Amino acid sequence: MEQTLIQITNCRIENNEKTVLPSLSWAMKNNESWLVIGPNGGGKADFVNALAGRMSFVQNSSSESDSVYFSSFENSVEIVSLERAAKIIEEERQNDESDYMDGGVDIGRTGRRFIAEGVLGPLRKTDTLPDWAKELDSHSAIQLCGIQAILDRGLKYMSTGEIRRSLLARALVSKKKLLVLSDPFAGLDAASRKILFDFFAEIVQKQQTDTENDYPHIILCMERWHEIPDSITHVLEFSGKSISFCGEKQEYLQKKSEVVSNQEDKQTLSKNLTETISNTSPLKKDQADNDDEVLVEMNHVNVGWGDHQVLVDLNWKLKKGEHWLVRGPNGSGKTTFLELITGDNMQVYCNDVRLFGKKRGTGESIWDIKKKLGVVSYRLHVEYRMVGGTNLRNLIISGFRDSIGLYGAPTGVETAIADKWLALGGFAGRERELFRDLSYGEQRAMLILRSVVKSPPVLILDEPCHGLDEEYRTKILNLLDLIAEQGTTTMLHVTHDPTERLACERHILELHPNENPMYKIITE
Repeated sequence: MEQTLIQITNCRIENNEKTVLPSLSWAMKNNESWLVIGPNGGGKADFVNALAGRMSFVQNSSSESDSVYFSSFENSVEIVSLERAAKIIEEERQNDESDYMDGGVDIGRTGRRFIAEGVLGPLRKTDTLPDWAKELDSHSAIQLCGIQAILDRGLKYMSTGEIRRSLLARALVSKKKLLVLSDPFAGLDAASRKILFDFFAEIVQKQQTDTENDYPHIILCMERWHEIPDSITHVLEFSGKSISFCGEKQEYLQKKSEVVSNQEDKQTLSKNLTETISNTSPLKKDQADNDDEVLVEMNHVNVGWGDHQVLVDLNWKLKKGEHWLVRGPNGSGKTTFLELITGDNMQVYCNDVRLFGKKRGTGESIWDIKKKLGVVSYRLHVEYRMVGGTNLRNLIISGFRDSIGLYGAPTGVETAIADKWLALGGFAGRERELFRDLSYGEQRAMLILRSVVKSPPVLILDEPCHGLDEEYRTKILNLLDLIAEQGTTTMLHVTHDPTERLACERHILELHPNENPMYKIITE
């Protein structure tokens, strides 16, 4: 028997300031499995936030027959997303009391406490957890998400994938009736992706065959249509702040295959990217440079906390022009490895890590280091979200000055260059928009443009395509290929997605946690 779970007819979506989606109509029935998709900034994120109660559905007509909003999931919706994970890290930073502890470190909320809060509500640091929370290790949701080993680790010490798996476990333990999984496969290793695919398929099957089950309903929200799971039955697509498709999956896939064949020629896109780089790059390749120059060097590096060792006896060099891919399972130390280079991990100072010929901790200025690095990372994304009032032009210009936000008036040259990069990224005419008002994917695209604007000697890319739709992903990967061809910048790239590996990345650092040795170097 069909049952309508959500009914939206002639409604708009509003945030605290304005209408963000002027009109939409959509319904979800109990025997349907929905995917919500669409380009960055198209309205998908607004719809998802409204479902979760973070924005409002407002009826466009006072007549009940002309305008309807009904949801059987009110106050029982949980979003598992990159954006939600970023908010958690923001909260942990804001509540960090390490500066007030005599020689100690505030690890913040552990995974166990965070999951317990999903049931109990916010807890004080002094509150004792109930017995059931102390025994979470054996809970089926914890085992399904594979987080038994990290339950007592601070959230701030978890990888992005580990935080999102903790979010999913929290939603399952708290028995929310509707889960919105937003871009759930981004940044996950193969094992974690399989766990999530199997979980989704199992839940959908239970909902369609067992009306008495205790499982939540799920709405999947994704950036890339080619990854749609087989269990999806219907697709809702947003574009230009309105619904651009609503119907069965097979019809949608047919439509997308026809559109892809008519996309802009890749060579034309490459030509536009090349012209932009050559016309705006402030640095030129010096033919007299030493091609054997060692840019980064690590000798017998060891990093960990407590009994947990992340990097063990790591020896590695980054030479100019050698572009590296870094890979390994979630929690293997990839982000920690990059943060030793950027200086965001303080254990760099008790290790032999050398940047541009100088050992860290021997008197070098952090600004001398930063001016030679371009960075795209989850940490940077979180930091920029915390000062989200920066407009897009100033955000690009801040890449020249290595600052989070812009302090001081921009020069005419900086402004002209920033506007060209905005146009390249598809943000022409939007220079006065604020970073905080963009979708997560648009924010990530802006941070990539910021990282390359000064043609840095080393470009560090930690899952740069997180949250990017198909079009942006193609543009960014082409852009990175072209930057490699310029010869000025050497790239260090972390990704779990083998389709995002660049042709120039012939050197691979592969991390193998709990093995000896814990890493392998591959040259192809």
